[in-house]
Amino acid sequence: MNTVRNLEQLTNTIQQTNQYFLLQAQKQVNTSLTLRNWVIGFYILEYEQSGKDRADYGSGLYKAIAERLAKNGIKSIRERHLYLCKDFYLAYPQILRTASAKSYLIDFQSTDFLRTVPAETAPFNGTHPDLNTLLTQLSFSHFIELLKAENGIKRRFYEVEAIRNSWSVRTLKRAIESLLCERTGLSTDKSATLNEFDKQPDGLPEALFRNTYLLEFLGLEDKNPYTESNLEERIISNLQYFLLELGRGFCFEHRQRRITFDNRHYRIDLVFYHRILKCHVLLDLKIGEFDHADAGQMNMYLNYYKENESHNGDNPPIGIVLCSGKNEALVKYATMGLPQSIFVSKYLVNLPSERELLRIVEEEKKK
Repeated sequence: MNTVRNLEQLTNTIQQTNQYFLLQAQKQVNTSLTLRNWVIGFYILEYEQSGKDRADYGSGLYKAIAERLAKNGIKSIRERHLYLCKDFYLAYPQILRTASAKSYLIDFQSTDFLRTVPAETAPFNGTHPDLNTLLTQLSFSHFIELLKAENGIKRRFYEVEAIRNSWSVRTLKRAIESLLCERTGLSTDKSATLNEFDKQPDGLPEALFRNTYLLEFLGLEDKNPYTESNLEERIISNLQYFLLELGRGFCFEHRQRRITFDNRHYRIDLVFYHRILKCHVLLDLKIGEFDHADAGQMNMYLNYYKENESHNGDNPPIGIVLCSGKNEALVKYATMGLPQSIFVSKYLVNLPSERELLRIVEEEKKK
């Protein structure tokens, strides 16, 4: 321990000490709440399986529990939270095996709780380091987001990345919503894909537009030729899924929006309005690889929309050139210096195999 030599150093030391112990206290609270929710989930499932009067409540069980708790002064545990507790227990039944869980439940064991826990979830001699890290490093809000990820390898991927990069709940949510796991599996440079994601601050336009979009729901295959018209038709037919793939905030406005200059007609493939960014988003579909002319064409569309279609309160429009491939250097020089925001994204019609995802997770765990 260093000797404090002046008042400024003393003040800084006290400040650092305060921050450290506040953080430790917050971690303790987070761990306690997470374990509380796990135990609640266990009790709910046990009651659903063997409660004597469970048939009296049926589908209204969770509402009845929440109402009784509220009458007893516990208003923070609502119906939806009870469902999450049960889902959490089912997704992570082995949490009770961790050293942290055992230390927290020493006093709770006097209630004969452990006697009712199934053998496969009960503590044993030894620890589960991965689960122990999850329990102590992530809040229950993190686990709520993890429950949204498909169980198995994909969820494990997000667990590993959340721990390794100290992701906030918001960043974890963005990673899952943007299908970072699948995109990493499809990327030829997986480290670059992960690094690119980590460099994007939440809330900026760059964080809302993806480098790669997965369009496997369109039913197209790389080996079968298709035209830009085919691609657009499939997107319109599957507009609900396409909007989900684009991400939050996109509202569909136009298809084949025509703009005219001296009887020369041009058509913008798809036009959206982004309610979060408060601007139009113009999307141009390309079957082949990105070409420098695509950037010039999109810049012309954006200039037109900025001058003729934007209303008071709107931000400048943004363009997305969606192509089947791109050369990063060409994209850089084709868009450099343009006054408009143009994103060049790649679309893929096939998902990575589970074996490939498993390999990525194992590599990330070693870092």
